[in-house]
Amino acid sequence: MNRHLSWFGITSLTLGLAFMYLPILVLVIYSFNDSEMITLWSHPSLRWYEKLFTDGNYWGPAWTTLRISLVSSVLATILGVMISLVVTRMRKFKGRSLFVGMTIAPLVLPEVITGLALLLLFIAMGVERGFMTVIIAHTTFAMCFVSVIVTARMAEFDMSTEEAARDLGCGPVMAFFHATLPAILPAIVAAFLLAFALSLDNLVVTTFTTGPGITTLPMRVFSEIRTGVKPEINALSTMVILLVTCVAITSSLLTKRSAAKRVAAADSPPATSQLASA
Repeated sequence: MNRHLSWFGITSLTLGLAFMYLPILVLVIYSFNDSEMITLWSHPSLRWYEKLFTDGNYWGPAWTTLRISLVSSVLATILGVMISLVVTRMRKFKGRSLFVGMTIAPLVLPEVITGLALLLLFIAMGVERGFMTVIIAHTTFAMCFVSVIVTARMAEFDMSTEEAARDLGCGPVMAFFHATLPAILPAIVAAFLLAFALSLDNLVVTTFTTGPGITTLPMRVFSEIRTGVKPEINALSTMVILLVTCVAITSSLLTKRSAAKRVAAADSPPATSQLASA
Protein backbone atom coordinates (compact mmCIF):
# COMPACT_ATOMS: atom_id res chain seq x y z
CA MET A 1 0.00 0.00 0.00
CA ASN A 2 1.40 3.37 -1.04
CA ARG A 3 1.59 5.60 2.04
CA HIS A 4 3.02 8.64 0.23
CA LEU A 5 0.76 11.61 -0.39
CA SER A 6 -0.12 12.18 -4.02
CA TRP A 7 -0.20 15.61 -5.61
CA PHE A 8 -3.98 15.59 -5.26
CA GLY A 9 -3.74 14.87 -1.55
CA ILE A 10 -1.12 17.57 -1.00
CA THR A 11 -3.17 20.10 -2.98
CA SER A 12 -6.35 19.25 -1.09
CA LEU A 13 -4.55 19.53 2.25
CA THR A 14 -3.01 22.87 1.29
CA LEU A 15 -6.31 24.31 0.10
CA GLY A 16 -8.08 23.07 3.21
CA LEU A 17 -5.53 24.61 5.57
CA ALA A 18 -5.53 27.84 3.58
CA PHE A 19 -9.33 27.99 3.70
CA MET A 20 -9.29 27.60 7.49
CA TYR A 21 -6.30 29.70 8.51
CA LEU A 22 -5.79 32.33 5.80
CA PRO A 23 -8.71 34.52 7.02
CA ILE A 24 -7.32 34.35 10.57
CA LEU A 25 -3.87 35.35 9.30
CA VAL A 26 -5.34 38.31 7.40
CA LEU A 27 -7.23 39.41 10.51
CA VAL A 28 -4.08 39.29 12.63
CA ILE A 29 -2.07 41.25 10.05
CA TYR A 30 -4.69 43.97 9.68
CA SER A 31 -4.95 44.35 13.45
CA PHE A 32 -1.57 46.13 13.20
CA ASN A 33 -2.79 48.45 10.46
CA ASP A 34 -2.81 52.17 11.31
CA SER A 35 -5.58 53.03 8.84
CA GLU A 36 -9.17 53.46 9.99
CA MET A 37 -10.26 51.56 6.89
CA ILE A 38 -9.96 47.85 7.66
CA THR A 39 -9.42 46.94 3.99
CA LEU A 40 -6.85 49.67 3.24
CA TRP A 41 -3.30 49.04 4.46
CA SER A 42 -1.44 52.12 5.67
CA HIS A 43 1.57 51.21 7.83
CA PRO A 44 2.24 49.01 10.88
CA SER A 45 1.03 50.44 14.17
CA LEU A 46 -0.24 49.46 17.63
CA ARG A 47 -2.82 52.20 17.52
CA TRP A 48 -5.88 49.98 17.80
CA TYR A 49 -4.41 47.90 20.62
CA GLU A 50 -3.82 51.10 22.59
CA LYS A 51 -7.35 52.26 21.89
CA LEU A 52 -8.71 48.85 22.86
CA PHE A 53 -7.00 48.99 26.25
CA THR A 54 -8.22 52.52 26.91
CA ASP A 55 -11.78 51.79 25.75
CA GLY A 56 -13.84 50.23 28.52
CA ASN A 57 -16.71 49.14 26.28
CA TYR A 58 -15.21 45.69 25.74
CA TRP A 59 -13.70 44.82 29.12
CA GLY A 60 -16.99 44.45 30.98
CA PRO A 61 -18.47 42.01 28.43
CA ALA A 62 -15.11 40.21 28.23
CA TRP A 63 -15.04 39.65 32.00
CA THR A 64 -18.66 38.47 31.95
CA THR A 65 -17.89 36.07 29.11
CA LEU A 66 -14.84 34.69 30.90
CA ARG A 67 -16.80 34.04 34.11
CA ILE A 68 -19.64 32.36 32.25
CA SER A 69 -17.23 30.21 30.24
CA LEU A 70 -15.25 29.06 33.28
CA VAL A 71 -18.28 28.19 35.42
CA SER A 72 -20.28 26.54 32.64
CA SER A 73 -17.31 24.52 31.34
CA VAL A 74 -16.55 23.19 34.83
CA LEU A 75 -20.19 22.20 35.35
CA ALA A 76 -20.43 20.72 31.85
CA THR A 77 -17.26 18.68 32.44
CA ILE A 78 -18.56 17.28 35.74
CA LEU A 79 -21.97 16.39 34.30
CA GLY A 80 -20.45 15.02 31.09
CA VAL A 81 -18.11 12.72 33.03
CA MET A 82 -21.05 11.49 35.10
CA ILE A 83 -23.03 10.77 31.93
CA SER A 84 -20.12 8.87 30.38
CA LEU A 85 -19.72 6.76 33.54
CA VAL A 86 -23.40 5.81 33.43
CA VAL A 87 -23.27 4.98 29.72
CA THR A 88 -20.10 2.86 29.88
CA ARG A 89 -20.70 1.04 33.18
CA MET A 90 -24.46 0.54 33.26
CA ARG A 91 -24.95 -1.16 29.94
CA LYS A 92 -28.23 -2.97 30.58
CA PHE A 93 -30.52 -0.63 32.46
CA LYS A 94 -34.01 0.02 31.14
CA GLY A 95 -34.21 3.06 28.90
CA ARG A 96 -30.47 3.16 28.18
CA SER A 97 -30.98 3.77 24.45
CA LEU A 98 -33.32 6.67 25.17
CA PHE A 99 -30.86 8.11 27.67
CA VAL A 100 -27.97 7.92 25.20
CA GLY A 101 -30.11 9.49 22.49
CA MET A 102 -31.12 12.36 24.75
CA THR A 103 -27.48 13.08 25.63
CA ILE A 104 -26.47 13.16 21.96
CA ALA A 105 -29.51 15.10 20.70
CA PRO A 106 -28.10 18.61 21.41
CA LEU A 107 -25.18 17.77 19.10
CA VAL A 108 -27.46 17.63 16.06
CA LEU A 109 -30.08 20.19 17.07
CA PRO A 110 -29.60 23.71 15.70
CA GLU A 111 -28.56 26.23 18.32
CA VAL A 112 -31.68 28.27 17.54
CA ILE A 113 -33.88 25.36 18.63
CA THR A 114 -31.85 24.82 21.80
CA GLY A 115 -31.91 28.51 22.70
CA LEU A 116 -35.64 28.86 22.00
CA ALA A 117 -36.46 25.73 24.03
CA LEU A 118 -34.48 27.01 27.01
CA LEU A 119 -36.11 30.44 26.70
CA LEU A 120 -39.59 28.90 26.79
CA LEU A 121 -38.56 26.74 29.76
CA PHE A 122 -37.33 29.74 31.75
CA ILE A 123 -40.49 31.71 30.93
CA ALA A 124 -42.74 28.79 31.91
CA MET A 125 -40.90 28.36 35.21
CA GLY A 126 -40.95 32.08 35.92
CA VAL A 127 -37.17 32.29 36.10
CA GLU A 128 -35.71 35.75 35.62
CA ARG A 129 -33.16 35.66 32.84
CA GLY A 130 -29.66 36.78 33.68
CA PHE A 131 -26.24 35.46 34.59
CA MET A 132 -27.42 32.10 35.98
CA THR A 133 -29.73 31.30 33.07
CA VAL A 134 -26.85 31.83 30.62
CA ILE A 135 -24.67 29.48 32.68
CA ILE A 136 -27.42 26.84 32.70
CA ALA A 137 -27.87 27.19 28.95
CA HIS A 138 -24.15 26.93 28.20
CA THR A 139 -23.80 23.95 30.54
CA THR A 140 -26.71 22.17 28.87
CA PHE A 141 -25.27 22.86 25.44
CA ALA A 142 -21.68 21.82 26.22
CA MET A 143 -22.09 18.78 28.47
CA CYS A 144 -23.16 16.56 25.56
CA PHE A 145 -19.85 17.30 23.80
CA VAL A 146 -18.00 16.42 27.00
CA SER A 147 -19.90 13.17 27.41
CA VAL A 148 -19.10 12.04 23.85
CA ILE A 149 -15.37 12.70 24.26
CA VAL A 150 -15.06 11.06 27.68
CA THR A 151 -17.26 8.12 26.66
CA ALA A 152 -14.95 7.39 23.73
CA ARG A 153 -12.02 7.25 26.17
CA MET A 154 -13.90 5.22 28.76
CA ALA A 155 -14.79 2.62 26.13
CA GLU A 156 -11.05 1.83 25.80
CA PHE A 157 -10.37 1.83 29.54
CA ASP A 158 -9.43 -1.50 31.12
CA MET A 159 -11.77 -1.98 34.07
CA SER A 160 -9.39 -4.53 35.61
CA THR A 161 -7.25 -1.60 36.77
CA GLU A 162 -10.05 -0.23 38.91
CA GLU A 163 -10.99 -3.73 40.06
CA ALA A 164 -7.40 -4.21 41.22
CA ALA A 165 -7.63 -0.98 43.20
CA ARG A 166 -10.85 -2.23 44.79
CA ASP A 167 -9.13 -5.51 45.71
CA LEU A 168 -6.35 -3.55 47.41
CA GLY A 169 -8.82 -1.87 49.74
CA CYS A 170 -9.99 1.25 47.88
CA GLY A 171 -13.65 2.13 47.96
CA PRO A 172 -15.58 2.94 44.78
CA VAL A 173 -14.80 6.66 44.97
CA MET A 174 -11.12 6.25 45.84
CA ALA A 175 -10.70 3.58 43.17
CA PHE A 176 -12.10 5.99 40.61
CA PHE A 177 -9.77 8.82 41.65
CA HIS A 178 -6.65 6.63 41.92
CA ALA A 179 -7.15 4.25 38.96
CA THR A 180 -9.70 5.59 36.48
CA LEU A 181 -9.25 9.34 36.67
CA PRO A 182 -5.51 9.41 35.77
CA ALA A 183 -6.19 7.26 32.71
CA ILE A 184 -9.04 9.40 31.37
CA LEU A 185 -7.63 12.77 32.49
CA PRO A 186 -6.34 13.78 29.01
CA ALA A 187 -9.83 13.23 27.59
CA ILE A 188 -11.36 15.24 30.43
CA VAL A 189 -8.94 18.11 29.84
CA ALA A 190 -9.68 18.07 26.10
CA ALA A 191 -13.41 18.02 26.81
CA PHE A 192 -13.07 20.92 29.25
CA LEU A 193 -11.19 23.01 26.69
CA LEU A 194 -13.82 22.26 24.05
CA ALA A 195 -16.62 23.24 26.44
CA PHE A 196 -14.74 26.43 27.31
CA ALA A 197 -14.26 27.31 23.63
CA LEU A 198 -17.93 26.60 22.82
CA SER A 199 -19.06 28.83 25.66
CA LEU A 200 -16.54 31.55 24.86
CA ASP A 201 -17.91 32.30 21.39
CA ASN A 202 -21.53 31.23 21.81
CA LEU A 203 -23.92 33.86 20.49
CA VAL A 204 -27.22 32.25 19.54
CA VAL A 205 -28.01 30.43 22.79
CA THR A 206 -26.75 33.39 24.83
CA THR A 207 -29.02 35.81 22.97
CA PHE A 208 -32.09 33.74 23.82
CA THR A 209 -31.27 33.18 27.49
CA THR A 210 -29.61 36.43 28.59
CA GLY A 211 -31.37 39.23 30.42
CA PRO A 212 -31.03 42.96 31.01
CA GLY A 213 -27.56 44.04 32.09
CA ILE A 214 -25.84 40.84 30.92
CA THR A 215 -23.86 41.34 27.72
CA THR A 216 -21.20 38.91 26.61
CA LEU A 217 -18.30 39.68 24.33
CA PRO A 218 -19.76 37.91 21.25
CA MET A 219 -22.99 39.88 21.71
CA ARG A 220 -21.02 43.11 21.99
CA VAL A 221 -18.95 42.37 18.87
CA PHE A 222 -22.06 41.35 16.93
CA SER A 223 -23.82 44.58 17.84
CA GLU A 224 -20.74 46.56 16.77
CA ILE A 225 -20.30 44.94 13.35
CA ARG A 226 -23.94 45.53 12.42
CA THR A 227 -22.94 49.14 11.80
CA GLY A 228 -19.54 48.27 10.31
CA VAL A 229 -16.41 46.45 11.39
CA LYS A 230 -14.17 48.64 13.53
CA PRO A 231 -10.38 48.23 13.59
CA GLU A 232 -10.51 47.64 17.37
CA ILE A 233 -12.40 44.39 16.71
CA ASN A 234 -9.41 43.09 14.73
CA ALA A 235 -7.16 43.78 17.71
CA LEU A 236 -9.65 42.19 20.10
CA SER A 237 -9.97 39.09 17.92
CA THR A 238 -6.19 38.77 17.74
CA MET A 239 -5.94 38.86 21.53
CA VAL A 240 -8.61 36.17 21.84
CA ILE A 241 -6.77 34.01 19.28
CA LEU A 242 -3.54 34.46 21.24
CA LEU A 243 -5.24 33.55 24.52
CA VAL A 244 -6.86 30.39 23.12
CA THR A 245 -3.60 29.35 21.42
CA CYS A 246 -1.60 29.75 24.65
CA VAL A 247 -4.18 27.73 26.61
CA ALA A 248 -4.21 24.96 23.99
CA ILE A 249 -0.41 24.75 23.80
CA THR A 250 -0.06 24.73 27.59
CA SER A 251 -2.67 22.03 27.94
CA SER A 252 -1.00 19.92 25.25
CA LEU A 253 2.41 20.23 26.91
CA LEU A 254 1.04 19.35 30.34
CA THR A 255 -0.83 16.34 28.92
CA LYS A 256 2.28 15.06 27.12
CA ARG A 257 4.37 15.56 30.25
CA SER A 258 1.87 13.64 32.35
CA ALA A 259 1.75 10.82 29.79
CA ALA A 260 5.56 10.66 29.71
CA LYS A 261 5.69 10.39 33.50
CA ARG A 262 3.17 7.54 33.45
CA VAL A 263 5.15 5.69 30.79
CA ALA A 264 8.38 6.18 32.73
CA ALA A 265 6.74 4.94 35.92
CA ALA A 266 5.39 1.89 34.12
CA ASP A 267 8.76 1.06 32.56
CA SER A 268 10.78 1.51 35.77
CA PRO A 269 11.35 -1.68 37.81
CA PRO A 270 9.50 -1.95 41.10
CA ALA A 271 11.32 -1.21 44.34
CA THR A 272 11.25 -4.89 45.46
CA SER A 273 13.15 -6.03 42.38
CA GLN A 274 15.73 -3.29 42.85
CA LEU A 275 16.32 -4.37 46.45
CA ALA A 276 16.60 -8.00 45.41
CA SER A 277 19.18 -7.22 42.75
CA ALA A 278 21.16 -5.17 45.26
